[in-house]
Amino acid sequence: VQLVESGGDLVQTGGSLRLSCVPSTNRFVFVRMGWFRQAPGKQRELVATIMRGGDTNYADSVKGRFTISRDSAKDTVYLQMNNLKPEDTAVYYCNAWGGGAFDVWGQGTQVTVSS
Repeated sequence: VQLVESGGDLVQTGGSLRLSCVPSTNRFVFVRMGWFRQAPGKQRELVATIMRGGDTNYADSVKGRFTISRDSAKDTVYLQMNNLKPEDTAVYYCNAWGGGAFDVWGQGTQVTVSS
């Protein structure tokens, strides 16, 4: 399975973006899907995850601003990002984890927030 992200862009502080993550096939069963990000010179960090059953988890830095959701019919995962800040600037990566079966990453999409 491959993951294709889209939706990254350049926005001003306070703006919004919605990222999408589309798998190349719906013939896989994931345990968890999520969004991670990596800023220049920093380690990749968790942003938000969603379990197959719907439970979600967020990094403290994005709670109340970002929302992860899933279209179960398409197995597409979204990340709605509101009230963006310059510190949100990073490459955002989608991840699909199938327990011990697979751990797949997308190619990343750039989000840049100008001050």
